[in-house]
Amino acid sequence: MNAPQPLEQLLPEIDHRHLDGLEEEAIFILREVAASFERPALLFSGGKDSCVVLHLAEKAFKNHLGGAHFQGKLPFPLLHVDTGHNFPEVIEFRDRRVAETGDRLVVGHVEDSIARGSVRLAHPLESRNGHQTVALLEAIEEHRFDALIGGARRDEEKARAKERIFSHRDSFGQWQPTEQRPELWTLFNTRLRPGEHFRTFPISNWTELDVWLYIAREQIPLPPMYYAHEREVVRRKGLLVPVTPVTPVQPGEHTETATVRFRTVGDMTCTCPVESLAASAREVVAETLTVTVSERGATRMDDRTSDSAMERRKKEGYF
Repeated sequence: MNAPQPLEQLLPEIDHRHLDGLEEEAIFILREVAASFERPALLFSGGKDSCVVLHLAEKAFKNHLGGAHFQGKLPFPLLHVDTGHNFPEVIEFRDRRVAETGDRLVVGHVEDSIARGSVRLAHPLESRNGHQTVALLEAIEEHRFDALIGGARRDEEKARAKERIFSHRDSFGQWQPTEQRPELWTLFNTRLRPGEHFRTFPISNWTELDVWLYIAREQIPLPPMYYAHEREVVRRKGLLVPVTPVTPVQPGEHTETATVRFRTVGDMTCTCPVESLAASAREVVAETLTVTVSERGATRMDDRTSDSAMERRKKEGYF
């Protein structure tokens, strides 16, 4: 593992004008959502992309004071689907960030879906990532949300690349790639039938590098696990699997302590870190300039089950 190259050597003159354009587009989309729907919500997990979207929403709807602070509340609540297997650091960060913003947080729990019988696990340590879909759709029905704002990006995974900025979902919460609506000249068809809703993605056109450049420029707070830290892991099928109560060491495996960071965070049963010495957003930018695999492809076990794993889950109602 090599130390990240200095950012100044990889990108001597950083031109942030493209970030200004992306920010302007995202704020326009957020305001379109607020104007077009009656009961939207912003998906906030505490992950880097949702932190960026939350920051953009604050710029779009709150008074901007001194270049760094916001006041007031968003015109919609925040929504998180908690699998019960989230990293504790992320849940702590989520709650702290929500307390700072003063916005309302709605949490849908997979544990509640299990208690209701709408989710059945094959075994106690089964990954709950896919089961988030059920809890999400139940939260949509309970709160009558007609639009969810998410942080998905087209560069994450090939199924994401098919997604429109305003992604229509039918009355079952399902996504059909062949029935997505045209978005010519930034005009969005937001008509809904009863029971349908939209997923909207303000940073759909951003890349992982754009996200990190923006985090560095705006000094957006993130869970500390996004930066280099020591963690007990095992090497399994080409991945560094963190040792946790729900991902225990298997027979014949040997643990080691490695300096790692997470490129994405999610259910502990399917999210893996990468070896890294990047301890700040600027160092992550330098590291991101050299990677050739998307964060999901490099760290998510659930996306390695098949080439169409993500598309199948999205058709079932996944984010």
